[in-house]
Amino acid sequence: MSSGWSAVPAQRVSSLRSHVEKTLSAAIISGQLKPGDMLTVPTLAAEFEVSATPVREALLDLASRGLVAPVRNKGFRVTEVSEEQAQHIADIRMLLEPPAMRRLAEAFDASKEPEVRALADKIVQGARDGDIKSYLESDVEFHGRLTGMLGNPMLTDIVTDLRTRTRLSNLERLAASGKLEASAAEHHELLDALVARDAERAEAVMRRHIGHTVGIWAGKREPDA
Repeated sequence: MSSGWSAVPAQRVSSLRSHVEKTLSAAIISGQLKPGDMLTVPTLAAEFEVSATPVREALLDLASRGLVAPVRNKGFRVTEVSEEQAQHIADIRMLLEPPAMRRLAEAFDASKEPEVRALADKIVQGARDGDIKSYLESDVEFHGRLTGMLGNPMLTDIVTDLRTRTRLSNLERLAASGKLEASAAEHHELLDALVARDAERAEAVMRRHIGHTVGIWAGKREPDA
């Protein structure tokens, strides 16, 4: 009996899975795919023009992050995050990320600036072009790279996981209005503070940045708006 899997190199399957996972993740986080939408392996495999294996693995990855939930004999349903849950995620991030950026600013390695600056540029470009997938992927990599500089892989994993669980349903509308680009510029502002070793400013920018996840990025009015 032939399983068919050996005909596709493992590295190729992994690459396809990553592509499917990142595309679906961006669609869910940005609200293109809405809570309750049903995702099936055969349909997605046809849409992505790939075999069922990378799609199934991508969906299982998304399920492990709470973005979808398996439904017996049907597929995977996009999950809903309540306002309370969104606030809980933001609260945890507030406890971790602003202090982490304060600590990083105190001893930031300026030689790392070019690589992180390039990611900040990609975030702004994604916002300018309305490319939400590129915006979100670059955002996760940007913050993961900065947090990783503290040398605590567990912290980096936790922060990355929390960021990928956040729902930002207003991103497309902000991009269309041109307002997302201004918001994206905060990544450069954060990096400027780190390069200047301005710990207080770095922490403040990070707090404001996280506040957007339950504010304008989620379609809500912020206190100072």
